Amino acid sequence: MNDIEHFESSPFNIKISFHKVLENLEEIAASDIDYRSDYAKALLRHTEPFPELREGITDPKELDKHKVLIQNLLADLFPTALTKNEIKAATIPFYNITFNYTERLRSIMDNAGTDFDMSIRDFNDHEFYIMGCCLILNSYYGYHFDFNRPLFYDIPDAEGIMKHYRILYNADFVEILPTEKSVKITKEDVKLLMDNFSNLELWKEKFPEKSWTLKGFGIVSFFDATIESAISNLKSNLLKADDLDKDNMKGNQQDIFRSIYKIPDLKIGFTEANIEDNIFKVAPFDGIESYILKDGTEINCSAVFCGNSLKKIIEDHSYFVISDVENYICNNNGDIGFAEHLLSQGIKSCILAPLIKNDTLMGIIELVSSRPGELNSINANKLAYILPFLTDKIDSYYSELQNQVDAIIQKEYTAIHHSVYWKFREEALRHINNGNDKNSTYKEIVFKEIYPLYGQIDVKGSSTARNESTEQDLVKQIERLLSLFRYIFKIEKLPLMEQHIYELENMEDKIKDGLQADSEAIIQNYIKLEVHPLLEHFDSVKPEIHQHIDNYFKTLDGKVKMVYDSRKNFDEALSIINKHLAEVLDKKQIEAQKFYPHYYERFKTDGVEHNLYIGASIAPKQPYNPLYLENLRLWQLQAMCEMENEYYKLNPILPYQLDVTSLILVFSSPISIRFRMDEKRFDVDGTYNARYEVVKKRIDKSNIKGTNERITEKGKITIVYSQKQEEIEYRRYIKFLQHRNLVDTAIEQFEVEDLQGVTGLKALRISLIYSLEKTSETTYSYDDLLKELADVEINK
Repeated sequence: MNDIEHFESSPFNIKISFHKVLENLEEIAASDIDYRSDYAKALLRHTEPFPELREGITDPKELDKHKVLIQNLLADLFPTALTKNEIKAATIPFYNITFNYTERLRSIMDNAGTDFDMSIRDFNDHEFYIMGCCLILNSYYGYHFDFNRPLFYDIPDAEGIMKHYRILYNADFVEILPTEKSVKITKEDVKLLMDNFSNLELWKEKFPEKSWTLKGFGIVSFFDATIESAISNLKSNLLKADDLDKDNMKGNQQDIFRSIYKIPDLKIGFTEANIEDNIFKVAPFDGIESYILKDGTEINCSAVFCGNSLKKIIEDHSYFVISDVENYICNNNGDIGFAEHLLSQGIKSCILAPLIKNDTLMGIIELVSSRPGELNSINANKLAYILPFLTDKIDSYYSELQNQVDAIIQKEYTAIHHSVYWKFREEALRHINNGNDKNSTYKEIVFKEIYPLYGQIDVKGSSTARNESTEQDLVKQIERLLSLFRYIFKIEKLPLMEQHIYELENMEDKIKDGLQADSEAIIQNYIKLEVHPLLEHFDSVKPEIHQHIDNYFKTLDGKVKMVYDSRKNFDEALSIINKHLAEVLDKKQIEAQKFYPHYYERFKTDGVEHNLYIGASIAPKQPYNPLYLENLRLWQLQAMCEMENEYYKLNPILPYQLDVTSLILVFSSPISIRFRMDEKRFDVDGTYNARYEVVKKRIDKSNIKGTNERITEKGKITIVYSQKQEEIEYRRYIKFLQHRNLVDTAIEQFEVEDLQGVTGLKALRISLIYSLEKTSETTYSYDDLLKELADVEINK
């Protein structure tokens, strides 16, 4: 029996009374029908010397004096036949008062230990007081306030596992009566109270402490809801937890799993799965063990399990269970490595369950025990109720982690190509795992020993074409202005008009002689600041010339207020070329990445440039071989042919006629590239490697040595190189493309004029064979080349 004063205050005086049971016995005794009447009379005789049983006991300690008599009084409510099955006791509802336990409840209480304090979970003084007030409103005043919510007792068993029992009350034997201290409750009071649950002082004003009498007793039944409650707690913890850290995952969640499985030494772990790289790795959750990895950080998936076991988890998404690790080792000769790994950690039974989201394996939840048989294929099925909540939480955590990673990459680096994303992610995760320390510097990203490829399709003479379009627009506008001013001068013989006609004729002559660097700005300022204000003046004061002035202004571009026809056509043509060729290259790149991952970037200028970098440091998890570089070079040459062909089909519909030239730069020495934090881009690293950048920037404007002829030419691809071996390699590619009817049979070869600090460059130049037919989606591989060349040699 527990102390009555469990809460600080109450609206009730408690009188533990059996008056309703005694009244029922009196009715049975008066019936005088059968043996029950005799039994009732006997009980009434035994209780007669103890009027407190009817009037009410205020000191719970007195209950011990009447223990046997109370047992007999409540025999019909507590059948002996059910005492070992039912978990039940007499009680005062919501108070910490229980007595007359069934044998099963007594056993549960004894196993809980002497230090256990029996109290309702999450039930505080405030809630207790108001619930008592609601009992009064419902029982005495006839209201129907629904204050019920699931109530639980959390009681440990003999092994320390926390069990959760749902509380069910029967208050049929309780009576609530007012005292002289009680306050009469009006309808207005009830309306006020129902809107002020949190105002405890108001409730105490309407229901003063101990102003009502609670007389009688209730019956409390316990329902073992350990699994349901534990799952509910798990959901609550996962929802409110800000993070999956050591305390949250290993502490609270581990206790919950122990309650569900009834295994006191059960431990949980988690291992992240990266199926793309075929590895298991330590999850980025602080302090959570991985029993698969033990002390390691990552391991190849195939190195952990044999084929069938791995297939069960990764492909079939089913559990992997070992109920007896020692027995498993004895009975599986060839597949005991992982079992021995578990046994070395003291694990003798385990369940490994895949966490699947959108049909993708995120990781493996590990349940392990030091006792054989505790975890098995039968109780593994309990995970079906739990895993959805864990999956959502861990997926949510990974999403948040990804957001942090992306935020760091975007802020400290830039948007980057997916082939090198892993390197940036590693650095971002390192920073996050250091607690986002503001004093921790971000490491520069460097890739060493990689091979560069550079190519460009450049709009030939774009600067000249841009100047020509500007000249055409300016001449057209000046001619229109001259026509307009001459017309106005006929009407208004003003010397100022004559002055402007003279200045405009002068400007027209200068433009036709050749546009100077500042000519465009000078003419635009003159027209906008002097000519247009004058026309606007005449337009407002001379109605007869309004239509002519209005017609002139209608010919101007709405934004720049100048004639912008040729320049607009030029800009549109350049934009169409850049956009279309960039799309072709990007689409081809998706295919090229399948050969071997490599870094790719492209730029739209007056044409489209691209950089490719390939090497082992960019894809360290994949074996690198020089054939991948050769394959990429062949792909690049074919991609340039396709882009030229696309331009050929595009050219007739362009609003401004432009020509393009194509160039590839071959560089066989490996270089290093470093991500420049200040510029948010990759650049070559080191003085020697800078030679490559110098050549890249100047090569397309170079001439054939000893001539004034550019190395690039319309309708041709120029391949610049420096070593004989490079020439031999590219002649093989050209021969292959000739066989495929992509390039002409003629091959030009020449030396390139010396650049600043760079000499000895040579070039091959090949002519394209254009076709208006739809370009094949197939890009031939290096293997195709070898096969084709072998066939050619045989046919010879």
